[in-house]
Amino acid sequence: MDFWRATTLEEQIDTALGQQEADLVLKGGHVFNVFLKTWEEADVAISGNKIVGIGEYSGKQEVDVAGLYLTPGLMDAHVHFESSMLSPREMVKVLLLNGVTGAITDPHEITNVLGEEGFTFMLKETADMPFSAYLMVPSCVPATDMDTSGARIAAEDMERLRKLSPRVLGLAEMMNFPGILYKQRGEMDKLKLFYKQKIDGHAPGITAKQLNAYVASGITTEHECVTPAEAWEKVKRGMYVFLREGSAAHNLVDLLPLVKKPGNRRLCLCTDDRHADDLIEQGSINYLLEIGVAQGYAPEDLIPLATLNIAECYGLQQTGALAPGFVADIAVFENLQTFQPVHVVKGGALVVKNRKLLWKSEPVLHAPGQSMNMPAVTADSFRIPARPGKRLRVIGISQTQLLTAKLHLEPTVRNGEAVSDTERDILKMAVCERHHNTGNIGLGFGFGFGLKKGAIATTVGHDSHNLSVVGTNDEDMAVAVNRLREIGGGQVVVCDGEVKATVPLAIAGLMSDRDAVAVNAQIKQLDFWLRELGIPEEYSTFMILAFASLPVIPELRLTDRGLVDVVRFEHVDLWCE
Repeated sequence: MDFWRATTLEEQIDTALGQQEADLVLKGGHVFNVFLKTWEEADVAISGNKIVGIGEYSGKQEVDVAGLYLTPGLMDAHVHFESSMLSPREMVKVLLLNGVTGAITDPHEITNVLGEEGFTFMLKETADMPFSAYLMVPSCVPATDMDTSGARIAAEDMERLRKLSPRVLGLAEMMNFPGILYKQRGEMDKLKLFYKQKIDGHAPGITAKQLNAYVASGITTEHECVTPAEAWEKVKRGMYVFLREGSAAHNLVDLLPLVKKPGNRRLCLCTDDRHADDLIEQGSINYLLEIGVAQGYAPEDLIPLATLNIAECYGLQQTGALAPGFVADIAVFENLQTFQPVHVVKGGALVVKNRKLLWKSEPVLHAPGQSMNMPAVTADSFRIPARPGKRLRVIGISQTQLLTAKLHLEPTVRNGEAVSDTERDILKMAVCERHHNTGNIGLGFGFGFGLKKGAIATTVGHDSHNLSVVGTNDEDMAVAVNRLREIGGGQVVVCDGEVKATVPLAIAGLMSDRDAVAVNAQIKQLDFWLRELGIPEEYSTFMILAFASLPVIPELRLTDRGLVDVVRFEHVDLWCE
């Protein structure tokens, strides 16, 4: 396949004038004008990688799209490829089948594990393929000093990374918003380094003068809004607000009313973190469009949020529209309800034809080395002696939001130890450091996981990606942790001392080196055993567990160094009055 075949300016002008045949013509479809939010029945003529004409044209290759709906190729405003558990190239295959031809990616997951090696791996793996993968330099490696990451990236390292490729657009989400408001030197150095480039935000809940200060620092995007009021205030202050629908964070429906407001040019769609099974079975950004239409919003109002708005947000010239001079990234849909593309054009080449992917690639081209460096554990590693007269600080889990609650609950005590209580859904948790062989293990409890027996564990643990485990008993927790240590990372379900299912993640303990079909089958086996262990089908348990260790989203989190009160931004004891 000839992706991004260059043609001269003279050829493009001659083709636009109809004086020579186009390379590719999509004939007779309903063409969406993203500027006017209207439809026009016309041909789309392509010369090389550019659209050169909308009207009536003939071409060397013609595809009949009569009755079909043509939109710009969809984009994702903010996504972590690693969260899919697919390698970048396998992820792209799934995205193309869903009409997504570009994304703004933040590889801070693998960079927190492998440092610069992780960033350059993602840059290499996303090169030379029919997809526009733009990278943001991770700003928070580590996210905070409240846990132990695999690497540290300082401002001087970022200076090197931002020069590696034109596809590196700026600084990724600045999660340490207290560090910005308190003018910490390290955070100031990062902001000053990228002041002429795009800087992404991550500041849930800030408002009023704190919001003014945050935006004044140069940050212009936000994807953590949970209420229309919060989102609208940020739009009023000049930010682009991303309406997010991931596997764990479901904010889209709540924020959709903003689409009806006059500031909707500052709205974009993003998935942030989405598992492979959800991508394969539901879709990506196209699924968000489906949700919006099902909620009663006009597709004409939603499509700009997945195309031109994102291109304008990130300064991507000649991208995000079906118009002469724009890059020929096109999704062709049968209808405007399901948004499952029939054809996809990327850079002027058909990459999906009649719902079949034409692009072939090995899953991984440049695999990094193994990333597990931790000692084995025993059941004794998770023992918590009870403290008479004391209550537990417990992480209150939400199955629809990344926010947690800070609960103070009576412990269940057996043989002088605080233990899991399945009747009350209070389960023991642990986070084991896996990068530097420190032996650190943070211990705590979570409410709301729904597990009735056994244990589950994962090496996907935002953002430092230590090994997180939750279980009904210490013995199964130990088996789960040791199994992931043996296989180089991944996800596992254990019951009665037996490993029931695993998803091995050989790439940094985050992504599989297998193809998407194989990974999806492994996830299905994992999901089956989650149901067998009592977890309701609608729960995104592994995604929730992965975020339980992220000490930048309120209120309470668990890291390898213990409990963190995110509101107070300090470690707190497991026990309280």
